Amino acid sequence: MKASDAFAKFLIAHRVQTCFELVGGMITHLLDSLAESGQFSIVSMHHEQSAAFAAEGVARHTKGKTIAVAMGTSGPGATNLITGIGSCWFDSVPCLFITGQVNTRELKGDRAIRQQGFQELDIVEVVRSLTKYAVRVDRPEDLLPELHKALSAALSGRQGPVLLDIPNDIQRSDISDTLVEKWLNAPLEIHSGPEVTPVALKELEALCKDAQRPLICIGGGARWADSMDQWLSVADTLGIPYVSTLMGHERVIERSNYFNMIGSYGNREANWAVQNCDLLIVVGARLDVRQTGSDVEDFARKARIVQIDIDHAQLANRVQADLNICATAESFFEAFPLRTAVFPGLDTNWTAELSERRDQAQLNEYADWKISPSEIFKKLNHALARQPVDYVCDVGNHQMWAAQSLRLSPNHAVHYSGGMGAMGFAFPAALGIAFQSRRKVVVITGDGSLQINIQELDTLNRLGLDLTIIVMNNSVLGMVKNFQDMYFDGRDQSTRKGYSSPSFTDIAVAYGIDAHRVASATEMDSVLPLLAEHKGPLLIEIMMDGATECRPRLAFGSKLDEQFPKLNSSLTPT
Repeated sequence: MKASDAFAKFLIAHRVQTCFELVGGMITHLLDSLAESGQFSIVSMHHEQSAAFAAEGVARHTKGKTIAVAMGTSGPGATNLITGIGSCWFDSVPCLFITGQVNTRELKGDRAIRQQGFQELDIVEVVRSLTKYAVRVDRPEDLLPELHKALSAALSGRQGPVLLDIPNDIQRSDISDTLVEKWLNAPLEIHSGPEVTPVALKELEALCKDAQRPLICIGGGARWADSMDQWLSVADTLGIPYVSTLMGHERVIERSNYFNMIGSYGNREANWAVQNCDLLIVVGARLDVRQTGSDVEDFARKARIVQIDIDHAQLANRVQADLNICATAESFFEAFPLRTAVFPGLDTNWTAELSERRDQAQLNEYADWKISPSEIFKKLNHALARQPVDYVCDVGNHQMWAAQSLRLSPNHAVHYSGGMGAMGFAFPAALGIAFQSRRKVVVITGDGSLQINIQELDTLNRLGLDLTIIVMNNSVLGMVKNFQDMYFDGRDQSTRKGYSSPSFTDIAVAYGIDAHRVASATEMDSVLPLLAEHKGPLLIEIMMDGATECRPRLAFGSKLDEQFPKLNSSLTPT
């Protein structure tokens, strides 16, 4: 059997049946076999970075249970995938990356030359630090076993990206039918990860018994655990408060005892909760500088800290916890069911005080702006509360505005580029999510981010997906401009000076997509409700010239509960 045909059969046998790609000479055999199988969905993109983000979107929508393929040809096709590979690596998203390679006889090998074959590039060495498994397949008989290793690695433990680099002559070689059958019938070797030990549970139970003001923090490592929502529902019923990180916020539904997102751009009530709890249980968060602020010693200043993480290396890293537990979030939720007896000393005034803080922080922080970001998201929350929807956010002030104000209902999710923080992520990732889910997807982006992969408007029009793009156009690279205001006396090189953006409404229309421009709060009130009923591609451009702040935010060096701007004395932290 032709190796590329065996490649297609293997992926189909393991339910990997969606490929995002940009065609090139060194992947034509693979693409032809995928197409001829009749069981593969192939989506042609206009840039390999977009293909990578779209494949990531498939896994994000399915909570890491379905893998898609992102494919690029040798040389520039391979290097264009790298940002998407890094995005999957840092946010623990399983994805299969396939690159074509020049014929094995054209490889430079150990020769002290830069390149032998046209577009030859050792992509395996380039991405080794960003993948769980990366290998070049140099023999036809190794293709299927290497695929087996790669898929098993991507789905095991702390999930992540894998890459196979396949030379053109290997793709068109023959593999014996006996070998093909062997690997088609071999189940993947997927390991879920470490489980909570009885000793760790006893130590945790002792800490909980002493706690009066406990707080749970949900991180990105917990967001896809099947038991998470039910576990948090019980916490809510018992009056146990919880918060999230940016990545944890992706799947946490709004309930009465959820006090929103912590961190440098976090909600005021969430940061206050962290600083005033006496026991902080962190599930699946690495506690990086954006979550804790730079003053690590002051983080959760009154609390004993318990950190649960699948990755042992993340424990006792920046924050020295009182108890470290290396376990999957799913294992933790199953082994540690919440009940009244867990926190016998729970102070009933604790959640009441947090609720009061949350209510006080609901003020419009942007009342002095022509269009308020928080009001935009309040209206989105209302308009889409009753239907399934995935929000996908790019990187910039608009991402933080969304994270502070989006409130998820059941059947909602939001997706952020966390560790990589890649501008240009949202739109192609949303294409992958919409292609997989066939339900409404809403992109939250800015003028700078959308221009990075704007070419995929053609892909959206071709696919006709139910996808709305909301462009919060402030005609400036706002988050960096905000840094320049703080540290460079407002000098705005490359954020305003030397920067420009077009009319996205006009561009969308040119691509055959319905579009609206919003320039006032009144127009916003009439346009945003259209989202609930509209089907198909749509772009809404909200003109927010000069909107460069995120409120509240944490200045570097400040303590977590000292966000700017300060509120009046009755609201400042105690």
